[in-house]
Amino acid sequence: MIDRRDNPEFLNEFLDYSASIQNRSKNSIKEYNYDLVHFFKFLLYQYRIVDLKNEKEIKDMDLHYVTNMSFDVIKRVRLQDIHAFLSYLERVYDSKPTTRARKVSSIRIFFQYLTAKANRLEINPAQNLESPKLGKRMPKYLSLEDSRKLLDTVKPETDRNAERDYAILTLFLNCGMRLSELVGINLKDIDFSEEKMTVIGKGDKERTIYLNKACMKAINEYLLVRSKEVIKDAEDKDPLFVSERRKRISNRNVQNIVKQELLRAGLDIRKYSVHKLRHTAATLMYQYGNVDIRALQELLGHESIATTQIYTHVSNEQVRSAVENNPLADYNQ
Repeated sequence: MIDRRDNPEFLNEFLDYSASIQNRSKNSIKEYNYDLVHFFKFLLYQYRIVDLKNEKEIKDMDLHYVTNMSFDVIKRVRLQDIHAFLSYLERVYDSKPTTRARKVSSIRIFFQYLTAKANRLEINPAQNLESPKLGKRMPKYLSLEDSRKLLDTVKPETDRNAERDYAILTLFLNCGMRLSELVGINLKDIDFSEEKMTVIGKGDKERTIYLNKACMKAINEYLLVRSKEVIKDAEDKDPLFVSERRKRISNRNVQNIVKQELLRAGLDIRKYSVHKLRHTAATLMYQYGNVDIRALQELLGHESIATTQIYTHVSNEQVRSAVENNPLADYNQ
């Protein structure tokens, strides 16, 4: 985690604008900070302001160079400098296109702020900056059979927090929520009479998730054994999922729970993870639930329907079945 006190003033001004005016999430602010500090370090090396043996030392550059960096360095930036930074990331770190695309987004938003909002630059060097092309990859997901197997592994005799862990897996596999959304659920967010809950997604956007019978049953059975004496942090409310220390369960804790249950179910933890359970829920709903793509977009909290469309893939068996069930399949002259 980068301390804001290590940032140059113009970077903190951008972060403040992004948080207060643009209402960016805390995670987005952290990503902007991390990405831009790395970019600034590269510029200091690129312009020979800081002397290093080689570019592999850029990332570990002492932060005081960034803290005291003059805005004149930013004024020197041209599009080719940004391209050089992206090339350095690929060359030195073998960074994936998705990683470089995130850096591009951070840099593009930063320079947009400097030119259009702060009026500190006349020309935006990132105006024609393109994102790396991302290959379309099918999401990895559990089959219906493996999903049932995973749920069946959670038993009181092997898991002292069986009710809690079962409820966590059930919500992931039925609702397709994100890790941060599940961890952030408070008891007041659940409407038991209407069988629905509200969650806070990306960009602090609130949405409604409807709960089916399996979810309601799992939550109610967990609440019967959930500790009533929850330790509340200063900013905390009344969390649904609680750790053994009687505090809101952490992201890492949930990741470890999912990993443990995947192992017990004999499933490959190199292939599956918490996020893959979100993919699983979306895929199962699309394949078996006859759900409209727009409804699925709303359920998952996607801004763009293009993101949701990765779940419209179908298996080879379904493609074969579609051909074999063509009414002309048995027609012969």
